[in-house]
Amino acid sequence: MRIKTKLILGVGLLFAMIAFLTILSATHINKLSNDAKNILADNYNTVDYCRQMLNALNSDIHNPEQQKKFRQSLEKQTRTITEVGEQEITDKIKQDFALIVNSPDDSSLLRTIQKDITDVMLLNMQAIQRKNEVAEETADSAILWIAITGTFCFLIAFTLLINLPSNIANPIRELTESIKEIAAKNYSRRVHFEEHNEYGELAKSFNTMAKKLEEYSNSSIERLMMAKKRIETLINNMSEPVIGLDEKHTILFMNDIALKIAGLQKEKVIGAPIQHIAEENDLIKTLIKDLPEKETHEKKIKSFPIKIYADNKESYFEKEIIPILITPTGEKEEKHIGNVILLQNITPYKELDFAKTNFIATVSHELKTPISSIQMSLQLLGNKKVGELNAEQESLLHSINDDTGRLLKITGELLNMTQVESGTIQISVVPSEAKEIVEYAVNATKAAAEQKQIRFEIKIADNLPQVLADNEKTAWVLTNLLSNAIRYSYDNSIISIDVNATDNKVRFSVTDTGQGISPQYIDKIFDRYFRIPGTKKEGTGLGLSISKEFIQAQGGEISVKSDLGAGSTFSFSLNSLIKSKPNRLS
Repeated sequence: MRIKTKLILGVGLLFAMIAFLTILSATHINKLSNDAKNILADNYNTVDYCRQMLNALNSDIHNPEQQKKFRQSLEKQTRTITEVGEQEITDKIKQDFALIVNSPDDSSLLRTIQKDITDVMLLNMQAIQRKNEVAEETADSAILWIAITGTFCFLIAFTLLINLPSNIANPIRELTESIKEIAAKNYSRRVHFEEHNEYGELAKSFNTMAKKLEEYSNSSIERLMMAKKRIETLINNMSEPVIGLDEKHTILFMNDIALKIAGLQKEKVIGAPIQHIAEENDLIKTLIKDLPEKETHEKKIKSFPIKIYADNKESYFEKEIIPILITPTGEKEEKHIGNVILLQNITPYKELDFAKTNFIATVSHELKTPISSIQMSLQLLGNKKVGELNAEQESLLHSINDDTGRLLKITGELLNMTQVESGTIQISVVPSEAKEIVEYAVNATKAAAEQKQIRFEIKIADNLPQVLADNEKTAWVLTNLLSNAIRYSYDNSIISIDVNATDNKVRFSVTDTGQGISPQYIDKIFDRYFRIPGTKKEGTGLGLSISKEFIQAQGGEISVKSDLGAGSTFSFSLNSLIKSKPNRLS
């Protein structure tokens, strides 16, 4: 019999037994309820009415109020007559009551009524006793039948409980154990189910799968060995250094170029923990610096370029740690089984970058001198002692002067950038007064602000400590931030300059009420050569990048906050000479 049929029959039988037991119980309970209702509705109410009539007789039948109570109880009794002879006695009570109302002092008549009422009560008490016996018989019968049916249902349910789960679970347990054996590569395991049901079909399919796996395992070992050798050859012939590690950071492979630049021998490193190798090898120690200690699900980990002496020269490599993540067969979650350390040779790109930097530095330096000469010549032409100029000549002179200033600024930025890229920034950090830096930047941008009728609002904290800064570089940064604020602010607006001390730092902030920066460009604003798309303002896109490099070279930080359409706040902080709590002044 098939498992589905067994389950349907077993569950269906239990359902039928429960339904039968429920119907049987409900039927007997309904009979008991009807018997109890008959006793209460007919006989018990009659006894109660008779008691009320006796109370009225014994209280004072001369009293109209007691007569009224007697009459009401008698009318109720008339409506609940159920027993043989009860009607005749009730009619006699009515007649006697009519007489006693007219002759309330007739004691014999009073005793007669009392006797009749007692007879009615006796009839109903006897009826209650009979009906109670009937109800007891009904209850006994109900208990008997429910007990017989319940016992029968219990025996069937107990039989199903003992047999049905084992019939289903035992084959599943045997199959589970067989699957575990197969997972452990014991492909000779087989299962044997004699039943002609789903388990029998499953056993056939399982045995077929195990047999094919056994054949595949026996036939694929040679191919696996060839594939392994092929991969090892491919890795060894790669021009980039590659190191493979397992999940415990044991070295699985290390290609020839990696062994060469590290000065190691293959026999001594394969199978050894890389931490032990790093204790005696500085290059390996550098390579495992960013190696995650625990399992990670990050795709890649990159670091700054590493300078390594290789190929008889200083070479640059970009390190990349690639976690090896696999999803085991039959599972859903990825599992971390090791890491690969890959070194990409970027020496040619670095050499090109150095050449570009040197070219820009040379060109910028060569351009700076003639541009400065042009500026001096323009100043001479603008001197009225040399000669008067007409309006058109003065306009042309101003235009040339503006373009010359712009060219000089660009060459200055390019020179600064070449210093940044070549690592030749000369930083002289000394205790300085923040107020002097602010005054220099304000004076340098005052003329540009006056052209747009922009006013500076300066707030410098009282008792401000000295800032550890390179005066020239810091003033350049603040001047650049003010120039940008003026460039992107509306006419007749206010630019706020705020300087305060907090957490052993001195913080400079420049706030404008211009057009602001879109959130999607906030993270790119300090990138080299980046300019916000759509802007028509002049510039090289280097100012903020250089500012960031200058501030970070002094051990500080620079940041920006902006609301599109509401302005921006550029801030940078530098270390202070002493820790001081600021007291702000307007």
